[in-house]
Amino acid sequence: MIDIPENASSIKQAAEFTGLSEDTIRYYEKIGLLPYADREANGHRRYSKHQLIGMVFLRRLKSTGMTINEMKHFQKLYEMGTSSIPQRVSILIEHKNKIQDEIDRLLETQRIIDYKINNYNEFLVNPDLNSSACDPVEK
Repeated sequence: MIDIPENASSIKQAAEFTGLSEDTIRYYEKIGLLPYADREANGHRRYSKHQLIGMVFLRRLKSTGMTINEMKHFQKLYEMGTSSIPQRVSILIEHKNKIQDEIDRLLETQRIIDYKINNYNEFLVNPDLNSSACDPVEK
């Protein structure tokens, strides 16, 4: 977990704390994915800890493949309050399962790459030009 401050006194600070770009924060506000930030007397945005945590959560959802439309749907459910918690849990479970499927696929690919590396290294130690051990066959 990252350490989130109580507030951010600028969009630049919010971007630094959350990992979202300033343009992304503005865009998310524009499309309603994030509520508009409070404004200081000078017009600068001010973000609360709650808003910063929400931004971090959105970044994580986006980085794991959730679409903007799916995030907007989730946000609308959140705005409905506790009555929508079962639906939100269902969405998060489905998303978690998609992430796990991707992790499994990547791990399988990593195993194949490890197999190939081992075969190439073996070939370098014991070259046999007639060997098909380095052919791109899944093991």
